[in-house]
Amino acid sequence: MPETRVVARQINTEQVVGYTLRDSRYLNITNRCSLRCAFCPKFNDQWTVQDYPLRLEHEPTIEEIIAAVGKPEDYREIVFCGLGEPTLRLYALLEVATRLRHRARRIRINTDGLANLVYGRDVTPDMEGLIDALSVSLNAQNAEIYNLHCRPKLPGSWEAMLDFVKHARDFVPEITLTAIDGLSGVDIAACEKIAQRLGVGFRRRVLDVVG
Repeated sequence: MPETRVVARQINTEQVVGYTLRDSRYLNITNRCSLRCAFCPKFNDQWTVQDYPLRLEHEPTIEEIIAAVGKPEDYREIVFCGLGEPTLRLYALLEVATRLRHRARRIRINTDGLANLVYGRDVTPDMEGLIDALSVSLNAQNAEIYNLHCRPKLPGSWEAMLDFVKHARDFVPEITLTAIDGLSGVDIAACEKIAQRLGVGFRRRVLDVVG
């Protein structure tokens, strides 16, 4: 009987976890999200940001995330941001931040601000001493416009996002709300006034400019 040879097929599991934009190192730790934004590239079958393919075959482990950072001191900041909501992996995120803290100049999270709603508790105290800055997606001046464009999975998301910001002010030194200019019905001036009322920063983003 002839010998049967079984050849193992190698599966390519290489994926982009860490990527560099300008002088910042970004960490793509999940593709899951608590929003389904109509303007998000991945919901339009576009998984690249500045030529980086960000679709994950598996969510990276803490060790894989740390390895993807490289030398944190080489970057102006480390940013948890990919094509997903990083706080859906909050405990992994905080562990990575803890291990990078003594070497990183600055650690920022780009977030939809729904972590408290998702976890059913105020998670912002967990960020104290670890996270230097939050960029929070406001995206609209009221719940109606927000729901139209962001299509949240959980009810009360717009209000929960604002409440998250109010709590986070006590634990994170720098908070910036962002909104995208070019989305139908979004009033950028009104969004900026919300940021002013909350005592946080504001940044206008441009539609279809990602990264």
